[in-house]
Amino acid sequence: MSAALGLYRLQQVDSQIDQIQARLRMIQQTLENDVELRAANDGFAAAANNHKDAERALTLAEAEVQKQRIKIEQTEASLYGGKVHNPKELQDLQKDVASLKRHFETLEERQLEAMITAEATEKDLQTAKTDLERVQSNLKDQNQDLTSEGERLRKNLERLNSERQAVVTDIASQALSIYDHLRSQKRGRAIATISDNSCEACGTTLTPSQQQSARSTSQLFHCPTCGRILYAN
Repeated sequence: MSAALGLYRLQQVDSQIDQIQARLRMIQQTLENDVELRAANDGFAAAANNHKDAERALTLAEAEVQKQRIKIEQTEASLYGGKVHNPKELQDLQKDVASLKRHFETLEERQLEAMITAEATEKDLQTAKTDLERVQSNLKDQNQDLTSEGERLRKNLERLNSERQAVVTDIASQALSIYDHLRSQKRGRAIATISDNSCEACGTTLTPSQQQSARSTSQLFHCPTCGRILYAN
């Protein structure tokens, strides 16, 4: 077997491996980086944070109202408890109660606003959750198909790697080194066939003597233009 033929067979296997690996990367990216799913997750996370903040604000507002209610009860107890008899002190207590009740009304308004906000953010959170579940459900079948395809491709990749090892054993180390170097320089394609008296990769017309050199079984012949190893089948 000529050196070029062995490398040509290796190129065929490597090309299939490259295609499978590219598809596997695409599948992995699709499964991990789905734009719609990422947007739905981000929307749900934002809605959850907003609702958490709203609930915290409502809790604080409720606590302020309760604290103010206790102050009013305590001040009224002092006013009506019969322990204070001084008219000036009683007048001051009456003013304090009035002031506390006015502020109490303000705190109740804030509590109501906080309650309305919490209810709105809860609805937003439920909407975001429903949207996320819808996207996840829609992706489920697609992901199952992609996962199954990935499993098939990995089995094919394992078979091709075994086939590659078998092909490599019949190739001289020097020729393999040249092939690997060209693969890295020529976007994965180190071998080109001769088609219509031309290099199939770059289209350069080859002379009869060049074509004869490409058919040599003892040495490799490179395209004078693109530098790839030529194989004459």
